[in-house]
Amino acid sequence: MASRALPPPHLRLDLFSQNLPPLRSPRCRRRRRLLSALPSPSPASRSQSVSTAPLERGAGPVPVSTSEQPRRDPALAGEVARLSAVRARLRAARSLGEKLRALDAEPRVAEFFGGASDGGVLGALEPREVFLLKCLIAAGQEHVLGWELDWDGSAHEHRLNGSGGGSALRQALYSLADLIGKWSSEGVVEGEPGSGEMELLRRLLKFLGDMDEFYDCIGGIIGYQIMALELLSASKDRKHRSSKDKFVDFHVPTGINLLEDTEYASQAALWGIEGLPELGEIYPIGGAGDRLGLVDSSTGESLPAALLPYGGRSLLEGLIRDLQAREFLHFKIFGKQCITPVAIMTSSVKDNHAHITAICERLDWFGRGCENFRLFEQPLVPVVNATDGKWLISKVLFPVGKPGGHGAIWKLACDRGIFQWLHQNGRKGATVRQVSNVVAATDLTLMALAGIGLRHNKKLGFASCERRPGATEGVNVLIEKQNQDGLWAYGITCIEYTEFEKYGIPEPTISNGNLQDNYPANTNILYIDLQAAEEVGSHKNASCLPGIVLNLKKSVSYMDHLGFECRYLLSSNSL
Repeated sequence: MASRALPPPHLRLDLFSQNLPPLRSPRCRRRRRLLSALPSPSPASRSQSVSTAPLERGAGPVPVSTSEQPRRDPALAGEVARLSAVRARLRAARSLGEKLRALDAEPRVAEFFGGASDGGVLGALEPREVFLLKCLIAAGQEHVLGWELDWDGSAHEHRLNGSGGGSALRQALYSLADLIGKWSSEGVVEGEPGSGEMELLRRLLKFLGDMDEFYDCIGGIIGYQIMALELLSASKDRKHRSSKDKFVDFHVPTGINLLEDTEYASQAALWGIEGLPELGEIYPIGGAGDRLGLVDSSTGESLPAALLPYGGRSLLEGLIRDLQAREFLHFKIFGKQCITPVAIMTSSVKDNHAHITAICERLDWFGRGCENFRLFEQPLVPVVNATDGKWLISKVLFPVGKPGGHGAIWKLACDRGIFQWLHQNGRKGATVRQVSNVVAATDLTLMALAGIGLRHNKKLGFASCERRPGATEGVNVLIEKQNQDGLWAYGITCIEYTEFEKYGIPEPTISNGNLQDNYPANTNILYIDLQAAEEVGSHKNASCLPGIVLNLKKSVSYMDHLGFECRYLLSSNSL
């Protein structure tokens, strides 16, 4: 074990001098700062466990009783079976042409497009674009396309003959659309009919293309819909347990308490400052930040969380200032200047990517040089109805999309070459920090976390604190489970607050004294070993998308395709 040598006197004075004003109120200072690895369960942690199923020490896996068998929704189960067959045929196809023929054999696709692939709108598209649209229809989302565009070249004839399954109202709308396409409000003939819809179609194709590429490890668009339906089906049965890995027991994880062991905390922080030239920074700031309700006071435009003013500057500027402070401390102690490469995961929601880029350019990349930044855009995922898995649309050809969660960062960083870029800059590890955690750098937490990770060659570490009852944050738990081979496995994971009911964890209150009060809160502050993270992100199966859940606790307001404001209980993937 490495010795816990004291840091230099001037560092100890800066950090622990009683003459300095406290960084937090006395109540906040009592909150624990835990740095956790993957410990074996200690006797103390066992005494604080919350059991979700009987703990049995048999030689083989614990059988699931008939009463605990998941009660599958027949409609969802049938759709999953159908889509699984489609995915199998697509995976067996060796070329794009074979994949298109496999999709054409799907009854939904044949019914919607009328068996024609060279007429109407489809005739103007590239084969890859046709493939994306047919995947959308095969996934049961034909309502996204609607019938407004002439998909197979025969829509006009269908309208005249009253065929195509349209009602009188639909035929009237078609006639009105034809008139609007021919004449503007001033009575002047407009350009090519449907040009506005074609522009929307291009946006939809980009949406589908990004989605299909990112989820290629599970079968693209079809695989995504299968995953969403399986999660919906599982959520309808609160007793559902995986048949491969049966969750047996939850324990409070053990870790290093930085407020109690201040000597070791100082040493770990010094390791972190010393190792700064081997560290990168990764900021997942592509989230929608809907809970903030941040809008531009002049235009009313919704703004991403990274633009929230705090201390006279945006949250993004605060992250860079914190980093520059650590770099300056490294210079003062070791006499060497270093510039840390920063990777920022953005998204297109609320023009997040454009806003982040504009801030960086306006501030001249914070004086660090644009070559020390990499911005990579997270694809949006469709928001689905929590009842049947249908994608919600705000208008025809315009699905309601949200960022797919921070867990998407590992695969996306691998796909976009972020890990390779950090390796080329001589980095071994990285600190991952969420933009909304504004106090993470006001004490030793970030430096100590990175220092322990580098010093002891950790693959993954995270910082935690006590969780307040009712907080909309997940908890970190030590899971004890028995695999099919009869062996016991242990690991630390985060259970989101939306999943407490699923795993039988009641929301704690001060009165009931539930043991969940002892589970540390997830702060979204991580240390990662770059090589280990890249190995996870490069997997060609679902293992590169860890911890996928559906948020069934959140209702979202949006404007539907008819112009009405709707409020639904929705599901959006969170990784």
